[in-house]
Amino acid sequence: MNEQLHALAGEDLTLVPFGEDYPEIREAIRSICKNYPGAYWRDLEDKHAHAAEFVKDVTESGYLSALIPEEYGGAGLPVRAGGVIFEEINASGCSSGDIRAQMYMMKMLVRHGTAEQKARYLPDISSGKLRYQSFGVTEPTTGSDTLKLKTRAVRDGKHYVVNGQKIWTSRALNSDLMTLLVRTTPLDQVKKRTDGLSVLLVDMRESVGKGMTIRPIQTMVNHQTNEVFYDNLRVPVENLIGEEGKGFRIILDGMNSERILVSHESLGDCRYFIDRAVNYAKERVVFDRPIGQNQGIQFPIARAYAEYRAADLMVRTACALFDAGKPCGEQANMSRLLSSEAAWNSGEACMQTHGGFALAREYDIERKWRSARVQRIAPISTNLILAFIAHNVLDMPKSY
Repeated sequence: MNEQLHALAGEDLTLVPFGEDYPEIREAIRSICKNYPGAYWRDLEDKHAHAAEFVKDVTESGYLSALIPEEYGGAGLPVRAGGVIFEEINASGCSSGDIRAQMYMMKMLVRHGTAEQKARYLPDISSGKLRYQSFGVTEPTTGSDTLKLKTRAVRDGKHYVVNGQKIWTSRALNSDLMTLLVRTTPLDQVKKRTDGLSVLLVDMRESVGKGMTIRPIQTMVNHQTNEVFYDNLRVPVENLIGEEGKGFRIILDGMNSERILVSHESLGDCRYFIDRAVNYAKERVVFDRPIGQNQGIQFPIARAYAEYRAADLMVRTACALFDAGKPCGEQANMSRLLSSEAAWNSGEACMQTHGGFALAREYDIERKWRSARVQRIAPISTNLILAFIAHNVLDMPKSY
């Protein structure tokens, strides 16, 4: 375990205004990322491959276990520290896509798992012996309408028998453990639509080929996502996280941490795009003057920077509420909205500043630009966030 992480455990740096909180973590992540230039990520895309070497480095340095309590081999840091790790990875031109789920899912296990589950899994997750990267929620026929999911788990003695299908289950082929949301009580048998859902921790080492089938999906970014089919998959009852039928609240808590952490990825992308655009605008000379002298170049970059700073403040607010154990659904969702929009607009400004050169793969801008576009769709779409704010924050009639 990295000594810097242990030194930071227990410190409250969440609300450091404007400056670089967790500077030691930031510098260490930058040092790791220097070993993984754009050529590394382009080669992975060509091969549709998992960033195994990068994940190994981040894991062995101790940063992937930053949010795990110290008694289980982690550093016990707040969610903001995990977010800073993601932010610096993406600001460095790398991608945290292949490690992101472990952060927010182990936080879910820490908050809602039994003492036995924590003791059994967290030390091995912390050491890197177990890869905890898969989150099985979305289904092809129900999409964002999570309460209507059809994957069923029926109790049979000491096991649940699972049947159904999930889609967009990223990193399933590179995971040992999966968090799986299932319906244990049929929708027509519950009083509230949010009841009857349960969360199972699935050991994929014992499941693939024995009731679980994984089918990769190729997408416009190398996100290692898949369809997963469940055919009489048997999961031990002891792997139930929380109370049977009360899993929806657990998933919401996990989604809040997910949205906060992924928002940090967008902040990192903002910084990457803005830095690249500013530097190129200063250096590129056309018509005997740097293009950055033109307001048509300056203004989009300046606006992108303002949007980035505003999103950064909302993300810090969401972190503070989450780590204090207070309701943060509003702030987590707005963080996701503002940061994803800021990343996209920063990417657009960077693309326009570089002109034709932005299309060249060797510049890496188009790779990051594609990733920024996905952020407005996943892990939650912009429109669904707006609907959430309208109904849950502004008390407007529900539209879905």
